[in-house]
Amino acid sequence: MKKITLITGGARSGKSSYAERLALEASDHPIYMATARIWDEEFAERVRRHQRDRGAEWENIEEEKLLSRHHCTGRVVLIDCVTLWCTNYMFDHPGSIDEVLQLIQTEFDALTVQEAHFIFVTNEIGLGGTSPNDIQRKFTDLVGWVNQYIASKADEVVFMVSGIPMKIKG
Repeated sequence: MKKITLITGGARSGKSSYAERLALEASDHPIYMATARIWDEEFAERVRRHQRDRGAEWENIEEEKLLSRHHCTGRVVLIDCVTLWCTNYMFDHPGSIDEVLQLIQTEFDALTVQEAHFIFVTNEIGLGGTSPNDIQRKFTDLVGWVNQYIASKADEVVFMVSGIPMKIKG
């Protein structure tokens, strides 16, 4: 049953909707592991709306960083999203990007050792130009490297464009 799927694409490309459909096709009661940190009231309302829209068939877990502390064996687990997961690590660990990358890779490996079907959603943020902002460049590097790491471990990688899934691995 162990499987890793990575779904990537730009903002509003249909990544999460596609990931939810995949999870529900594979399980009657999947886990939705949300990595969002609530920054303000507008974002809190967005999270509540998403929870309502998902429905009762989902088991919702709110987890900002330590995904591996949750028992997932035998389950289908949608992790949404890697980009916010990276943001949480970057804000909480002001060390070098290499150190933060190592923390995330270690946590990813600890989670995915479990016999489960993991569906990761991430943003492909490196398609544009290079930012003049140092923090943004470091963040783009971090998310790009994390995405590459997950893709290297994934059985399947899907790139979403305008709601259309394009399988690029698997």
